[in-house]
Amino acid sequence: GGTWDLFRYPGIRSDSDMASFGYNFKPWYSDRVLAMGNDIRHYMEETAREFRLQDKVHYGLKITGADWSDADQRWTVTAVHEKTGDTRQFTCGFLLNCAGYYNYDQGYRPTFEGEESFKGTLIHPQFWPEDLNYEGKKVVVIGSGATAITVVPAMAEKAGHVTMLQRSPSYIMAMPDTDKISMALNKVLPKKLVFTLARKRNILFQRGLYLASMRWPNAMRRFMLNHMRKQAGPTVDPRHLTPSYNPWEQRLCAAPDGDFFKALRSGKADLVTDHIDHLTETGIVLKSGQTLEADIIVAATGLDVQLMGGLALRLNGQPVELTQKLTYKGIMLQDVPNYAWIFGYTNAPWTLKAD
Repeated sequence: GGTWDLFRYPGIRSDSDMASFGYNFKPWYSDRVLAMGNDIRHYMEETAREFRLQDKVHYGLKITGADWSDADQRWTVTAVHEKTGDTRQFTCGFLLNCAGYYNYDQGYRPTFEGEESFKGTLIHPQFWPEDLNYEGKKVVVIGSGATAITVVPAMAEKAGHVTMLQRSPSYIMAMPDTDKISMALNKVLPKKLVFTLARKRNILFQRGLYLASMRWPNAMRRFMLNHMRKQAGPTVDPRHLTPSYNPWEQRLCAAPDGDFFKALRSGKADLVTDHIDHLTETGIVLKSGQTLEADIIVAATGLDVQLMGGLALRLNGQPVELTQKLTYKGIMLQDVPNYAWIFGYTNAPWTLKAD
């Protein structure tokens, strides 16, 4: 399950439509456009069963290194069992690395001055406590990326109040949570054809949005600012919804059925744009002097980038300096034989390039 098994924070979902984020060879037939994390995990499990992959997977192993031997013309891959600590080795003639680019052992979590004095709960979404009770609590979510945009409306349903504290705003697009076009077409066309049409339609929309943002940045900026301000309503200071960059210079965030904006309009959540000065026993003091009281602080401060799953890559016992190597189409590595790694798109669903 990878990402969709490890991450368990409230509201965990995709931020790409499943028609293009899912596998082309395994159609996504749900009406949901942005799928919840557990649904994606079940989809992957179903795919594994359908293609009889379960018996070919060795579970609970952490890959620590891979060494290519010119003499043997093969790779030796070393893995450690996470529960027992036992070491295992595998050999192969060609090694394909699909470990992604995040560190699954830790996220990016800056240290805040005075955080040791905070008497509440301070957590990172990557390791969400299963027994965390936030009902009726005052919550501050630090960050403005996809995780924060997901967590805020989900927690606002039960929390006393949720404040999203951002250093700088992001572009957020409200999009339908269900594909009404496909729902209508399913009544008259085969489901596989409807999926194919949805996939092509969504790819064209994403590409068109990106190309328009590159071609007409000022016009697209005005469009996005107007979209966000209209969605948020008149009670939200527009400065909290004014990014300092143009659309698609950083990835857009998605809000299914505008759930993030609904939370703002309801008063259950609000936005604060500022910098953290320090933490106290009861909350956060900002550079402006404003204080945010909190029972729970969620540091949605991002993930730690780690290429190739963090494995130590060696050639004939000598470490490979990845920073000194060229990559061919993001797949092959210079002077590294019989090795490839899969790196998806950053401005489109990851799976499209992996396919």
